[in-house]
Amino acid sequence: MTTAPSRTSAHPVERLFLDRWSPRAYDGAPIAEDVLLSFLEAGRWAASAYNSQPWRFVYARRDTPDWDRFVGYLIPFNQSWAGSASALVFVLSGTTMLPPGKTAPVPAPTHAFDAGAAAAQIMLQATSAGWAAHAMSGIDHDAIRAGLGVPDDHAIHAAIAIGRQAAPEILPEGLRGREAPSDRLPLSDIAFPGRFAGG
Repeated sequence: MTTAPSRTSAHPVERLFLDRWSPRAYDGAPIAEDVLLSFLEAGRWAASAYNSQPWRFVYARRDTPDWDRFVGYLIPFNQSWAGSASALVFVLSGTTMLPPGKTAPVPAPTHAFDAGAAAAQIMLQATSAGWAAHAMSGIDHDAIRAGLGVPDDHAIHAAIAIGRQAAPEILPEGLRGREAPSDRLPLSDIAFPGRFAGG
């Protein structure tokens, strides 16, 4: 499980939220399919507009026939470290939905928001189970759409690398110094009573 002892919250939250961070050093340990599916199960229970559940997860585990192809869908920088993960999950979402009482699909304006909520639950479940997870936007959208058979009415959002955390020394030299939990903006910079006050 990732930990971040130096992180503190200004208001009480479950420790899981502080300890979840996004390492890049993984030890290449295999992950059983039922373990990975338990993480995706957590994503399945996310909230969504009209309970439309627009998220879709396409995954591969290391040491399976799809692994090298999935790693190849990442940009080279992400390939340099995510190739040592145990699983890769691509997060997609349907851009249309069928609201209650309708017979034809309509645009789903919150599909990306809903898919993000599902992805967060996947990563928190992984953390709770002793694994680490790192979401990344550096992916080859065109290759993913073609290689995974993603329909035109689905958006491709991100990939999540999941694995057992390893020592930073296994990373390329330029990444070792970045292998630490990041901080966050003060709550007062992002939450405003009554009226937007940000810059």
